[in-house]
Amino acid sequence: MRIAQVAPLFESVPPKLYGGTERVVSYLTEALVRQGHDVTLFASDDSETSARLVAPCGEALRLAGRAPAHVAYHLVLLEHVLAEADGFDVVHFHLDTLPLPLARRMATPSVTTMHGRLDLPELVPLYRTYPEAAVVSISDAQRGPLPWLSWQATVHHGLPPALYTPREAPGRYLAFLGRICPEKGILPAIEIARRAGVPLKIAAKVDDVDRAYFEAEVRPHLGHPLVEYVGEVGDAEKDAFLGEALGVLFPIDWPEPFGMVMIEAFACGTPVVAFPCGSVPEIMRDGVSGYVVGSVEEAVAAVRRLDGFDRRRCRAYFEERFTDARMAADYVDVYERLLTPAGAPLAAPAGDGSAGLPLPSAARL
Repeated sequence: MRIAQVAPLFESVPPKLYGGTERVVSYLTEALVRQGHDVTLFASDDSETSARLVAPCGEALRLAGRAPAHVAYHLVLLEHVLAEADGFDVVHFHLDTLPLPLARRMATPSVTTMHGRLDLPELVPLYRTYPEAAVVSISDAQRGPLPWLSWQATVHHGLPPALYTPREAPGRYLAFLGRICPEKGILPAIEIARRAGVPLKIAAKVDDVDRAYFEAEVRPHLGHPLVEYVGEVGDAEKDAFLGEALGVLFPIDWPEPFGMVMIEAFACGTPVVAFPCGSVPEIMRDGVSGYVVGSVEEAVAAVRRLDGFDRRRCRAYFEERFTDARMAADYVDVYERLLTPAGAPLAAPAGDGSAGLPLPSAARL
């Protein structure tokens, strides 16, 4: 199958440091190539891929300081896609709402994976304008605010099994990985660690929009002897950071669409202690991949149970549900259904997580 993968330009594919969507696009692209598909990746020129690369800009926008002008760069990206669209069987967008006008006017079938939050009021009139847009959710929970979209499937993210090293022995610190902002739960994580008496290492980026929050609310806690801020980490450092931890804290306070940190920890055999927001109850298996807790007090109690946690079982859970090969196979099922003649019945793929939701026909425009 001839497949176009269209990535955001904020980070390279894969990212040098932080970057969830671009990392998923990389794993998916490489898995599709290994499965024998003819894949073209549209991404920044500092990306690394075994697919054919089409690069509308020389380097990723965030680290180059060009993120504020991202719309201009992404419009150029979409023009590149349009110029080559007839050469693909399917175009897979990872740009959220930006491709909607283009997708409506292309003859080539397309689908967009929704990587972000959908509980934003401005999305309702937008998607009412494009009701035919074929979309994929990354968790069933993500669909909640917009259940009437043309959902094709739920496809959970996956990782290459060899990317992370499973470790059977528990570490001596707790890990917080991701981005520092109120909804990611950095302050509850610090409180949990302090009350449990376990060191906390924080590997996270601080966006400009969150800089004032970091300085006013988070930095005052960084002088505590149990709290260490190590900054952003890339894949090379992440394996040891997660794998050598006693557990990962994920006390989020927002409708998390997926939560890559959770499955990265599972791949290391490291249990996660998480609050039950958004996708968490769907991704976690309580007692197997860690613990789902409802409060700081419950989280402290869970941390005290991590020493004897079965880390091999946690890794086995990852291999069962969250590999890149499974993710790619699920997406191929979606692509094949997009190519089904209009009006033909669409069968849900096994294990796509769609929980019996109907699979409406994609538009043929």
